[in-house]
Amino acid sequence: LPKANKALMADSLGTIFGAVLGTSTVTTYVESASGVAEGGRTGLTALVTAVLFLIALFFSPLVGVIPSAATAPVLVIVGVFMAEPVKQIDWSNYLDAIPAFLAIIMMPLTSSIAEGIVFGILAFTALHILTGKVKEISVTMWVLTLLFIVRFFLV
Repeated sequence: LPKANKALMADSLGTIFGAVLGTSTVTTYVESASGVAEGGRTGLTALVTAVLFLIALFFSPLVGVIPSAATAPVLVIVGVFMAEPVKQIDWSNYLDAIPAFLAIIMMPLTSSIAEGIVFGILAFTALHILTGKVKEISVTMWVLTLLFIVRFFLV
């Protein structure tokens, strides 16, 4: 993408300020993607979104009135949308499929998205080492693998 740096900078700043305010860190990405999906192409899209979020802040105390039973069906639908990219995994390539499967299955079993990702990364690295495809492991994956192994022995 030619102007991705600007979008990523906006998302990263939004994530930083969002974290300070106690919001989810993925919100900026989701809002940006939603704006683009709806045809937003200029900075006006971001300004409209920002103004609407400011207005929504005044109504946030009303959220506590909504029972969790009312939000559960929406969360199921969101889960279905989040599961959609799973179909893009090449399940015939075990070097991709096994780490992806472990990451997906370990998230609910450990009650932690981060732990699921750790299992996936460690499996990816281990499988590539065991199959002799060490050159396909990126520097980032090596660094993450080493950090996770050190963390395992320190915790």
